[in-house]
Amino acid sequence: MLLAGAGLLRRMLKEKFGSAASLGPVMCACGKRMRSVGPRAKRLRTILGEIVFERPVFVCPACGARRSLADEMLGVEGRGFSPGLCRLMARAGQRDTFKEGRDDLRVFAEIAVTAKDVERVAEGAGEEVEAWQERERAQIEAGEKTVQSEEAPILYVCYDGTGVPMVPWETEGRKGKQPDGSSRTREAKLGCVFTQTTVSEKGYPVRDEASTTFVGAIESSGAFGQRIYHEALRRGLNAAQKTVVLADGAKYNWEIAALHFPRATEIVDLFHARGHLSQLCALLIPDDTQEKNILKERWEKMLDEGRLQSILTQACELMPRNGKRRNFILKELAYFQNNASRMRYDDFRAQGLFVGSGVVEAGCKTVVGKRLKQSGMEWTVRGANAIIALRCCHLSGRTEEFWEQVAA
Repeated sequence: MLLAGAGLLRRMLKEKFGSAASLGPVMCACGKRMRSVGPRAKRLRTILGEIVFERPVFVCPACGARRSLADEMLGVEGRGFSPGLCRLMARAGQRDTFKEGRDDLRVFAEIAVTAKDVERVAEGAGEEVEAWQERERAQIEAGEKTVQSEEAPILYVCYDGTGVPMVPWETEGRKGKQPDGSSRTREAKLGCVFTQTTVSEKGYPVRDEASTTFVGAIESSGAFGQRIYHEALRRGLNAAQKTVVLADGAKYNWEIAALHFPRATEIVDLFHARGHLSQLCALLIPDDTQEKNILKERWEKMLDEGRLQSILTQACELMPRNGKRRNFILKELAYFQNNASRMRYDDFRAQGLFVGSGVVEAGCKTVVGKRLKQSGMEWTVRGANAIIALRCCHLSGRTEEFWEQVAA
């Protein structure tokens, strides 16, 4: 059946593109009319199998440029794969390793391609996704594209980072956690936007179904700030009744929030705060495990109740008067003091808001970790960013939208 379909496709292409006359006059970019140099064969792999068809090729008598109008109309200019096959290869390549993608295509669809083919097509599609979204961001900023206008009661903006293993030259000269102080990874910043309309019967916030979209890349915090801001704009930032920024306590997170979301309610992820609280307890009581755990449980309850100042007061009473440990304790205390306004968890819960960034934490594992952090993997920044763009598009439910604009 596949062979019969391939034969039919070949005949259809011959009928449509068989003669230069049927294509009409073909003009060069330099303004001159191009002349046909006769039919030339093109080998094309499709979802039906490989086909060879002939189509007219044109040459400019002035500048010597070559052009195949048939290739342009079919979307196969400069490539040997049909758009339909490119779509399948891109999906396979973003889902699992390129070798697994190759094997899946062979088993599921009788398509014979190499792992390198899958890699090139998937990364190329990811770069096209990034270019498409860059154009979209520019259009939104210029007011040329209509953004989501449906009013959402609460719009959440969450972001975090996770390390991606890199080839050696991508981390050269960068500080990291290796024994020699070097780095094996680069941080991929991931952001998500979702909405909340209701709370449960018990008063817990409920994320709106299918409302989560992702953006991300290995890039500077400034560039990422622009990226997550434009995604929030696209999702209806200006129409939302309330905006909430949820992140950990890293300084650059709140610099992004101050610059792009100045009227947002800022919340430090509760689980990050508890992690720092645990570290503080370990520094204050380094030896007695039972006493340390009792203190940790008591302080976690106080943190939930909004009694952060009481925790800080008690910590100061337990702090040694001198020594290296005191300096580490002061650093942890500064974390809580600097983020005190973002840790009013009793108040945030009373408003029916999320206080944990579990959505983006899970996103780091699903979008980045599951695909880019498998055993033995090493990436270039270019390759990693292409796959991240492709996975964000897929997991945001925008794949159909992307391929439709490619076809258009």
